[in-house]
Formats: sequence, C-alpha cells, structure tokens
Amino acid sequence: MKFNTKISLALIMLTSLISTPLFSQFDEEKNTIGPSSGSLLIVGGGRLSEDIISKFIELAGGPEVPLVIIPTAGGEKKYTSESGDFLRSHGAKNVTVLHTYDSKEADTDQFIQPLINAKGVWFSGGRQWRLVDSYANTKTEKAFWEILRNGGVIGGTSAGATIQGSFLARGDTKNNQIMLGDHQKGFGFIKNIAIDQHVLARNRQFDMFTILKEKPELLGIGIDENTAIIVQKDVFEVIGSSYVLMYDGNFWSREGSELKNLPTKENQFYFLKKGDKYDLKGRKIIQQD
Repeated sequence: MKFNTKISLALIMLTSLISTPLFSQFDEEKNTIGPSSGSLLIVGGGRLSEDIISKFIELAGGPEVPLVIIPTAGGEKKYTSESGDFLRSHGAKNVTVLHTYDSKEADTDQFIQPLINAKGVWFSGGRQWRLVDSYANTKTEKAFWEILRNGGVIGGTSAGATIQGSFLARGDTKNNQIMLGDHQKGFGFIKNIAIDQHVLARNRQFDMFTILKEKPELLGIGIDENTAIIVQKDVFEVIGSSYVLMYDGNFWSREGSELKNLPTKENQFYFLKKGDKYDLKGRKIIQQD
C-alpha cells in the first residue's frame, strides 16, 4: 500500500500543533494562581483584630521595615498621616501614607519614591474602582508588583481585598450592589478570581453567583469581616474569627456530603474557617491530618 505524503504532512502538522507551548500557555491563563513571590493578606472588612494587623507587619519583615498605606478607596479629599495609626499602634515604626486621585501623578518617579524601599503596602477600605482610576497602568501599580517580587507583602481590607483579584467585584461607580459594573479589572495579584467582602455580615453569600453566571471560569471567594486569607504562591490559609466562602463548583464538609440535600453545582458554595488551607490552582481544600 502506497503511503500518502499529504496525509503524512497533515499528521505531522497536527502533532506539532498539539505539542506547541501555546496550548499550555492557554491552559495556564485559565488557572487561578497567586503571586510567584511575596505574600498577600486579604481581609473581608470590618474591625481588624490584633492578630490580622500583627500578621501583616510580620509578613512585611517586622516593625522596623518601611510600610505604605494607600487610603484612596475611601474617597476623602485629603488624607493625613493618621491613616497609618492602626499600624503604628501595633509597633510599626516606619509608615508612610501615599495618596492621589490623579493617575498622571501616580505615573511619576517622584510619587512612587515611598514604594521603592517599602516591604509592605496596605489598601484601606472604600470603593475599589477609585484604586483602579488612580493607579492602574501607572508606575505606582508597577511598584506594587515590585514589592511582591522582592518578597514583600500586599494587604488590604474590604475594597482593598477585592482590588487584589483579577476580576473587580462590585466595581461600579453608581453603587456597591452591582456585581458586574463599569470597572471589572482589578490589579490581579491573584489570577482568574473574584473576591467579595463583608459577605456574611451583609448577607452577600448569594451575590457571587451573579458574576459566576457570566464568568464561569473564575474562582469565586467571599471573605467575612475580621477574617483574612494569607496567600503565598498558589496556597492560602484562613485566619481570623469568621469564615471564608468558596465558590469553585464543588462542595466540601468535614462531615461529608453523602446524606446532604445539595443544590446543583452551579449554586453550591462551602465554608472554610481559621486554619483551613486551600489550593488555588487545583481549586480544592488541602486536607490536613
């Protein structure tokens, strides 16, 4: 039987396409992944316990290292050094408050000077879209990433939590009840994720489904008040007094799920508490002994 050279060439081309790195790159872009270095401390708002504030200072390198507060989400006309008092009261000795609503100013070398040697940045609460309007695609945003690359920490509460995800939940300028708003892109310190906050305190536990219905590829996570996740690479651990809600299309419980009457997968979520660990890339809880 004579071998068909056209078929042979077609098979070679198909094999080449299957093995091309573009496929693995595409798959990687769909994964939920954390920063390759440094740490994130993502807080669900409300009162901040001593444990959470102290953990931020610890992750940055201790009370002596330079820290920067970004209060811009709050929407006040001006901010004073008092915005950093919550860190100073827990021993931090070198705290700078950095703020502008002018993205052109945020794109200058002069403005980012406090970030050059900083080991930690904290985003305060308010409206997350203000952080986007002020700092997205500027030298300031690049400086945030440099802090992570150098092993530092980025923390934030409420709006300062949501901004750390790739999708900006509640990012509409009209009000904070619109889940898919006129601002939809966060800073993306975690890829392929939507982060909500104040979840149980404000009965927001069903709101994430609005996003996931339109963006099913995202991992959804809701963090309650005075609760946080510490993210290092592709793993996070829960700290604080309440719960973290996971929207990954699965269900998990310490007592199993065989006898439970569960909703359909697209309507499921489950809770994690202090000490629980989660694999972002694998989208599953890390079982501990």
